[in-house]
Amino acid sequence: MPEGKIKKVLSDKGFGFIEGDRGDLFFHHSEVQGIAIEQLHEGNIVEYQIGEGKKGPCAVSVRLVEQPA
Repeated sequence: MPEGKIKKVLSDKGFGFIEGDRGDLFFHHSEVQGIAIEQLHEGNIVEYQIGEGKKGPCAVSVRLVEQPA
């Protein structure tokens, strides 16, 4: 499973972006697993799968791996 870093989270709007090997990927709050989107912050390391959204590739099955020190 690829890993990336949370680049931006707009929890009030229900989405964010992950900085990964394939560039920035959009993710929707419904794809965050194990925690609420409000618990994600810039710099968190997450693992995810790549899915296909309405506007192209996006991150699905997003899980928190580690928080920055």
